[in-house]
Amino acid sequence: MTGRTKHSTVHFDKPFALRGLEEIQPAGDYDIDEDEEMIDGISWIAYRRVATYIHLPARSSNLLTSQVLAIDHAELETALRQDQEQLA
Repeated sequence: MTGRTKHSTVHFDKPFALRGLEEIQPAGDYDIDEDEEMIDGISWIAYRRVATYIHLPARSSNLLTSQVLAIDHAELETALRQDQEQLA
């Protein structure tokens, strides 16, 4: 199967937590990688997401070390939506 990785940046205005992360993360911009694989056997090109990763710490952090952790994409979307709802 052919795969690809999509890169994006998400922004949190408030601290947030996700399962699998040991502690609450500070507000800021976070790099996100989404691994996708091509779906074979159909007549058009389509991909499905197979993994989502977050880069810690946030870009705005002064820490020199970082790590990349697998997260649940749906949980990330929920946390982003909740972050935006808190602003309204």
